[in-house]
Amino acid sequence: MTTKDDADLMLTAVSPIDGRYRARTRALERYFSEFALIRFRARVEIEWYLSLAENPRFDAFAPLASARVQKLRRIYEDFSLADGRRIKEIEAETNHDVKAVEYFLKEKLAAIDPELPGEMMHFACTSEDISNLAWALMLKEFATDELTPKLGRLLNTIAAMAHRYKLVPMVARTHGQAASPTTMGKELAVFAARLMRQIDHLGRQQYLGKFNGAVGNFNAHQAACPELDWIAHSQDFVERLGLVWNPLTTQIESHDFIAELFDMMVRIDTILLDFARDMWGYISLGYFRQQPVKGEVGSSTMPHKVNPIDFENAEGNLGLATALFQHLATKLPISRWQRDLSDSTAFRSFGTAFGHLTIALDSLARGLSRVELDQGRMAAGLDDPQAFEVLAEAIQTLMRRHGVPNSYEQLKELTRGRIIDRAAIEKFVAGLPLEAAARERLTRLTPRGYIGLAAELVDRFCPVADTGKDVNNRRRPG
Repeated sequence: MTTKDDADLMLTAVSPIDGRYRARTRALERYFSEFALIRFRARVEIEWYLSLAENPRFDAFAPLASARVQKLRRIYEDFSLADGRRIKEIEAETNHDVKAVEYFLKEKLAAIDPELPGEMMHFACTSEDISNLAWALMLKEFATDELTPKLGRLLNTIAAMAHRYKLVPMVARTHGQAASPTTMGKELAVFAARLMRQIDHLGRQQYLGKFNGAVGNFNAHQAACPELDWIAHSQDFVERLGLVWNPLTTQIESHDFIAELFDMMVRIDTILLDFARDMWGYISLGYFRQQPVKGEVGSSTMPHKVNPIDFENAEGNLGLATALFQHLATKLPISRWQRDLSDSTAFRSFGTAFGHLTIALDSLARGLSRVELDQGRMAAGLDDPQAFEVLAEAIQTLMRRHGVPNSYEQLKELTRGRIIDRAAIEKFVAGLPLEAAARERLTRLTPRGYIGLAAELVDRFCPVADTGKDVNNRRRPG
């Protein structure tokens, strides 16, 4: 439901992600908003505090009762907009966003129990210890909870269409020209298989984190408490968050895993953009008809128009997402010496990049829900007398098998740049020095039946639509 505030923001927001497309991108607020970043940072700070409290070799703590631990965790579990506003008030004074989180959490500690050691909050931390884990958690949870299921639903739709249309023939087009026939299902299966491969990669993506101080050497940790194995403690802490520990860094985690993730996003964008353009083309050819929606207008002057706007919208947003992902993938792994701050503002554009991808995915899903295959239009192309020219490949290949010299050249002379119908093909075949059975096979061949193993390829290699929740354990054809 759109509130008045939402409606006003849709009118006044500078970014279309938060404005025009707000209804489609609202879920991203949980991961990439300023509020989300603050909440994830608070989570890391509190979990670090608790990890110190649990370590028996760290003598700055008395053991914390489970009820006290639960209260501390509820600070970030129940994190509110009022909490976020309070942190921004503190930041206005400190001019430092992570320090503001620390001061806020010290206030919370004092309210829970003044005896809790407040100075252990942010103990031996640099801001990047907190922030790199926050960003890694944000990316991992978004990819797991939002992106992968959304990609999986789109894959399900494409795969289901591939299996449904596996026997529906059509004239293929290479270089935009009529080519050997294929089936609509097999062409859709190509995209389903490509997308499935990238979803598999996404499911195996690692999300790295570091927690080793100002320049990555545990300098302050070792100086304050040399009897504690800080390397082991850091590894255990990062891995307990569900991340992969990176032991060798400067002040910042090197962000190579983010480059890997975003390079993968570029591949996904590219596959989907290719798919959007092909669907646009099939609609243009009339292979797919779009269902009109009551009340919608396709053109301000041409009343008949039902435009493929969803596939065009997807193409535009995929291009924007790709541009951002490519920049971030090449920018973030580079930092001057032990640290510079040029990555900080770049990190805050994650939501913009994923926002454009999210809009594109929704547009593709909506576009696919509104198309219907026009088998009559596809059949007309195959039944056109001139369509028999696409049999040239089959004829010259069979001629080669039977040793007829200059097979390719003979068909080139017959067909290239000429209008060829069934009668011309039959006349040519009748004059070939072939056995009767081979000649009969060619005579019976039609464009409609010349689809090779298209249906079998779909059955054997196209992903099977998954009705379960775990798209990374999708059932595949046997």
